[in-house]
Amino acid sequence: MQYTFHAYGHPDILGTHKTTLEFTKEKEVTLNGNCIIGVCADFDFDKLTEFIKKARSTKITINVHTRDKKIKEMINAELNLDFSHNEEIVIRKTNFISQRTLAIKANKAAFDLNRQLIEFLKEKQNVIGVVMVSERQFE
Repeated sequence: MQYTFHAYGHPDILGTHKTTLEFTKEKEVTLNGNCIIGVCADFDFDKLTEFIKKARSTKITINVHTRDKKIKEMINAELNLDFSHNEEIVIRKTNFISQRTLAIKANKAAFDLNRQLIEFLKEKQNVIGVVMVSERQFE
């Protein structure tokens, strides 16, 4: 089972936060938002929550890639089944949960991402694909 959305770059994307990364539907960001790695995210809240409800496991893999797939990142994390924010998706290395938190215990934050990806995301016209895949539990 998977869910896919897209997000765009912005000149103020830094990707330097050491414990989180974020995708937002907002068009603008400031340098204070150093965890944001994608703006104008086109995720559909209803479809995303449906993905969470139908996930067969809380373990997910989040694949972030450029259109040509020359730059890719894979993030493993644990779903927050109580995610409930329709404007922002936050992925955290820690256990902290809020309504904006889609996943916790991630193996990467913005700081850990490939610097080529962050440089790519400094251009407004550049787009990334984000694919979330739920891992099946075998009992």
